[in-house]
Amino acid sequence: MKLSIKVNTGDGDYVVETNLFHLVQLERKYKVKASDLANGISIEMLGYLAHEAAKQQGHNPPVVLDDFLKKLVNLEVLETESANPTQGDQ
Repeated sequence: MKLSIKVNTGDGDYVVETNLFHLVQLERKYKVKASDLANGISIEMLGYLAHEAAKQQGHNPPVVLDDFLKKLVNLEVLETESANPTQGDQ
């Protein structure tokens, strides 16, 4: 699953995109399966994904997750994409 997340920390907006690595990190930290996310995602988990993606994509967020979460004004999921899209009938 790939998410595009719009992040606002009060210093302007930027968009990050998650990847499979970020989902694996989420599974390890929160002891959930990616398939469980179909039932909804907590704001903390969304913040975690945004934080990890921001670090990897050079946005230089605070090192500690809680410090990043304290700075957040808003998180908005812009787009989602399945990690394994189907090709339809073949």
